[in-house]
Amino acid sequence: MLRFEETFMDFLLEHQERHNRTYHFLILMNSILNAAKRIQHYYLTGALRGSLGLAGSTNVQGEEVLQMDQIANDVVKHYVGSSGRVIHAVSEEEKEIIPMNLEGGRYFIYYDPMDGSSNVPHNLPVGFLFGIAKRNLDGPEDLHLRAGHEYIAAGMFVIPTGTFTLALRNAGCWRFHIDEVMNYVKPTRMVLPENPKTWELSFNSANRGTFAEPIREWITEKEKRYGFRYLGALAGDFHRILTNGGLFLYPAIVNHPDPAKNRPKGKLRLMYEAAVVSFMCCEAGGSAVDEEGMPILSIVPEKPHQRTALYVGSKPLVEEISSILKKARS
Repeated sequence: MLRFEETFMDFLLEHQERHNRTYHFLILMNSILNAAKRIQHYYLTGALRGSLGLAGSTNVQGEEVLQMDQIANDVVKHYVGSSGRVIHAVSEEEKEIIPMNLEGGRYFIYYDPMDGSSNVPHNLPVGFLFGIAKRNLDGPEDLHLRAGHEYIAAGMFVIPTGTFTLALRNAGCWRFHIDEVMNYVKPTRMVLPENPKTWELSFNSANRGTFAEPIREWITEKEKRYGFRYLGALAGDFHRILTNGGLFLYPAIVNHPDPAKNRPKGKLRLMYEAAVVSFMCCEAGGSAVDEEGMPILSIVPEKPHQRTALYVGSKPLVEEISSILKKARS
């Protein structure tokens, strides 16, 4: 007997109709899916095309740009721009805010088109992260950068594994898998497990000596109790945390041997990395804070590429970390 899995677009259409909402969001999400599929294709064929190497330039972060960084950014910009639903976009790969449909647009999108791109030359998983906020429909739009609590949705594709996770505000966090005809199917609601036996810690162990002492002490205590996994791509590492529970942490760097490499505010980008996974985590029953122990989703961005520390995952662990960080600053 044939079995037909529910597709992502079927799932989203039912969601929009159930809440008596317009189809504008479906059109935007369809453009995002098209972009993700195209990135997946270029990534899978990159070795044959010779497009997995350096592009010979640096991005706004001062990081060397790979050809796949440029390809992914161009793909996302094309598809979301062509949707006609985006007012402006913020991309990790572009210094300035990208204007799109200033008059008719309804949404803002903040994205990292190739998260963990240092994995690209090794054909290891990377991510495409995005957060979406809606324009002000009750008055004039001031085009301000949105805090995470203003997002209406956030998601990530893990490429090339073919998984897509999307969180909808007040409607949960859902995972989909790509099928043989490139449809994302089989919605599965993600809820962080309460049983600590499955929990994992995920962080760059090479940096532990640069973390603040209270964080180093906490890690030393907890790593005896939980498994340790680190992929080097936020999307991939957070993908595991959503499944198994635990904590992903990227603390501030405050004790680097070269003081110029300290990052007391943190290294991850707020709008299209930290806020995205924090939004998803909260919809899955978790929590997330910054280096001051304050909720990531409450931070109002002052600039598009603002950085932050990040502690995200199961609530009990985040609450412990938050308490330690607040005490260290009291």
